[in-house]
Amino acid sequence: MTPAMQSRADAYARVGVESNVAGSDPHMLIVMLFDGALLKVNMAAIAIVQHDIAGKGQAISKAIEIISNGLKASLDLTAGGELAQRLASLYDYMVSRLLYANLESSEGALKEVATLLGELKGAWEAIRSEVVPA
Repeated sequence: MTPAMQSRADAYARVGVESNVAGSDPHMLIVMLFDGALLKVNMAAIAIVQHDIAGKGQAISKAIEIISNGLKASLDLTAGGELAQRLASLYDYMVSRLLYANLESSEGALKEVATLLGELKGAWEAIRSEVVPA
């Protein structure tokens, strides 16, 4: 794909994401953050296999940003009590594992984070009917 075509494809993808965000409820936005973090973790794993150091670093940096500035930042530590505190600690742990994965090109650390994200996403999706009015 030529750079011009890639630029157009990226712009189209951004419009799609922005449309999804604009039409989503807060619960669905969290699911989208989990999806984005999982995508970036998987992209980092592929980059490791392909010996793409720059791609690995970019994907891991984006995953860290989503976890820290999206998932963790969305926690209400006051209202959420102990559960929110534990989730914040888990997000911090995931970030530390991602930093390790970046430093050591550790596919195992990436797999661990992907598993944790997948489990949390599944739990979040399971409670949707309880927190989002029909």
